[in-house]
Amino acid sequence: MKLIFLGSSFSIVWYMRYHKIVRRSYDKDQDTFRHYILILPCLILALLINEKFTFKEVMWTFSLYLEAVAILPQLVLLQRTRNIDNLTGQYVFLLGAYRALYIVNWIYRYFTEDHFVHWITWICGLVQTLLYADFFYYYFQR
Repeated sequence: MKLIFLGSSFSIVWYMRYHKIVRRSYDKDQDTFRHYILILPCLILALLINEKFTFKEVMWTFSLYLEAVAILPQLVLLQRTRNIDNLTGQYVFLLGAYRALYIVNWIYRYFTEDHFVHWITWICGLVQTLLYADFFYYYFQR
């Protein structure tokens, strides 16, 4: 599954950067979100709130925090342009649905497995899903 995930992620990035038609849809003037401002707060939060203060654990927690807010530049761009093409809309919807299904999985595992409590993962997943809520509303309206 990891190989499929990585392969599909790399192919998406390749299409966005090098495919003639997809590359033309990028509008640099509208894409002004300073994504680097998300990195430092996530790193500080990972240093302060983690399960165990080791390099590996802090980096894992940092990746969870960053993943929770990584969709913000895309959502801001979609809200700013108010123009959601079919491919982008389906992609963002599927990302949000993927995260929402993770929450269903966590609820199931909480009730069926002993000691299945991962507060940091749960809160990050909930934050990420809530960020998609506004997009879901407009997606279903359309």
